[in-house]
Amino acid sequence: MNSPWKGKAKATNQAYDDLRPTITYRHLLSNNLGVRDPLRVVALCDSDAFYAACERVRLGLDPSVPIVVQQWESLIAISYPARKFGISRMDKIKDAKKKCPDLLAVHVATYKEGEKEPGYWDDVDTRTHKVSLDLYRRESNKIISMFKESLPTGEIEKASIDEAFIDFTRPVREKLLERYPYLAQVPADAPDGTDSPLPPPPPINWDGLGSVVPVSPSEETDGTSELSDEVDDNTTWHDVALSIAAELMKKIREDIHSKLGYTTSAGIARNKFIAKLSASYKKPNSQTILRNDAIPNYLRPLAFQKIRFLGGKLGDALAKEYDVSTVGDLLTVSLEEIQSKFGENALWVYEILRGIDHNEVKEKSALFKSMLASKNLPTPITQSSDGHQWIRVLAAELALRLNDARESMPTLWPKAIVLHARKGYETSRSKQATFPFVRNVTVDVIATAADKLWKELTGDAKTINVTSVQLAFTGLEKAEMGQKSIEGFFKTRDIQQSPSLKRPREEYELPASVEDTSLAPPKSSNVEAVSFQCSRCHKVISLREEQVTDASEVAQRLATLRLEHDDFHFARDLAHSNESPLVPVPRSSSSRGVRRKVEPKGIAKFFTKK
Repeated sequence: MNSPWKGKAKATNQAYDDLRPTITYRHLLSNNLGVRDPLRVVALCDSDAFYAACERVRLGLDPSVPIVVQQWESLIAISYPARKFGISRMDKIKDAKKKCPDLLAVHVATYKEGEKEPGYWDDVDTRTHKVSLDLYRRESNKIISMFKESLPTGEIEKASIDEAFIDFTRPVREKLLERYPYLAQVPADAPDGTDSPLPPPPPINWDGLGSVVPVSPSEETDGTSELSDEVDDNTTWHDVALSIAAELMKKIREDIHSKLGYTTSAGIARNKFIAKLSASYKKPNSQTILRNDAIPNYLRPLAFQKIRFLGGKLGDALAKEYDVSTVGDLLTVSLEEIQSKFGENALWVYEILRGIDHNEVKEKSALFKSMLASKNLPTPITQSSDGHQWIRVLAAELALRLNDARESMPTLWPKAIVLHARKGYETSRSKQATFPFVRNVTVDVIATAADKLWKELTGDAKTINVTSVQLAFTGLEKAEMGQKSIEGFFKTRDIQQSPSLKRPREEYELPASVEDTSLAPPKSSNVEAVSFQCSRCHKVISLREEQVTDASEVAQRLATLRLEHDDFHFARDLAHSNESPLVPVPRSSSSRGVRRKVEPKGIAKFFTKK
C-alpha cells in the first residue's frame, strides 16, 4: 500500500544511506563492477570560456586581455577578465564596450561565397556570410586527444564542444595497487576471504589537489592545506581513490595549459551527476573534489529545478504537487509516494536527489552519421537563381569538415547528399541523391551535386520564398580495418589482359584513399567482392554481374545500392517509430491488425514531443 505524503519534514543524512559502503578485496580486485563499483571515480572537465580562449590563443594574446566573441550583434563567449567588468551574454557589443573601453571583440569566423575556408572579415554581414565553428571543433578534438593519450585505460566521453566526462576508475585502481601493493593479496587470516573489508586507509594530504568541498557548511577549506584531523579520521578508501584521480586530473590540466594554452576546470566525484555539479564550484582554472561525506550538505540547499531534466514541466509539477523548492524539501517525499503520483520511472528522480546516478561514461563514436551545414536567411530567397550563392557557402563548410574528418579516417565517405529548403514556418522540402566518389572533395564537387538538387526543388517556379537552406551528408561510413575498398579488387593483371581497359587513373571517380596505381573493373569471378555487409541486418548485398561493366560506374552503382537498402530500413523504422507509440490491438473479427496510440504515462509525459 502506498504511504501518503505527510508534508514537509526535516531531511536527515539517513536519506543518503549509500555513502559509506564497506569496500572489500573483491571490490578492489574486480574489473567489471561498472557503475555500481564503490571505488568508482568520475570527473567532468570543462574548458574555461572556451570560444574566447580559442580566439585568444589564435591571436597570441596575454590571458589578462578582456576579450569577447560575437556572432553578429550578440555575444557568445566572454573571457573571465571581461566578466570582471560586469559584461554578460545579455549585453550588446556596444554596451559591453561601454563597460570596458579596452575590450577586444572578435567576430566568430564566417564562410562567404568564393572562399574555400572560413575567415575573419571586416565586412561581416548575416545577409552574405555564414558562421563557422570549425576552429572550436578542432581545438576541442585536440583536448580530447590529450585525455586519451594520458589515460589509455580510462573512459572518455565528449559531452559537448567544451566538456568531457572521464571515468578514472580503472587507472585509479591501477595506481592504487601500485602505491599500496599489500592490497593485491587477500591476507591468509581474512575472516571472509575476498569478501573481507580492506584494512583502514592511510591519511590523505590534499595539498594542491584542488578545492575540497567541506563536509559541513561551517568548515572552511580551499584545498591548499591538509584537512583537519577530524575529517582525516573519517577517511575512506573512496577518498583515497578521489585523491589519486585528482593527482591525475591536475597533471592532465597542466599539460593542456602548457601545450595548448587553455585553462580548464574540473569536478571529481563518484558519478557523472555529482561531477557535473561540482565542476562549477570554483572557476576558472580550478578543480573541485566532492567526497561522499560532503554530498548531503552540498545537495540539500540546491534548487532542484536547476538540476538537468528536473526543470521545465516535470519540475513545475513536482513543485506544485509538494510545495517544495530545494533538494532538501523533496528528500522527505517517500519513493512510494513519488511513484504513486509520477509512475515507476520516478525512481530516477528519487535517486538523483540522493546523488545516485547509474549513467555510464561511454566514448561516443568518432564517426558521425551525418554532417549538416545550415543557414537561416534574414532575407528570403525569392529568385531561384539566388540560391546558388548560399549553396556554395554551405558546400564550403561541408568540404572543410569532411576533409578534416578524413585526415583521421581516410576511408570515410557519405552515401548521400541532401538539400532541405523551408518556406517560413512551413515543413521543409528536401531532395537527396547518391554522392559520387571523387578523388578530392572540393567545394565545386559538392556545389555541383547540390545545384542539381536545388533545380529539382525549385523547378520552373519564377518566384520562391525560401527562408532556410540546409545541406547535409548522410550515411557517413568508413571501411573496417583490413577491409578492402572496391579498388583493392582491381588488379593490374586484369588491365594487362584487357588492353581496351588501359585508361589513365585520372578517369576513374573512385576514393582517393586507395594506393593502387592501376585499376580495372572486376571480372565475373570477382563480382561477389563488389558488395557490402549491412551493419543492421548483416546481409551481404552485392551488385549483379550485369551491373559490373565499367569501372567508372562501379562505385556509383554500389553507393546507389547502399542508399536503396538504407531506404528499406528507414521505411521499416518509420513504421515502428517511437515518436507516436503504437501497440497492436488484440485481433478480433471487427478489428484485425488495427493499431492505436498509447498516451505516455508517469514522468514520460513530461518529455513527450508535441
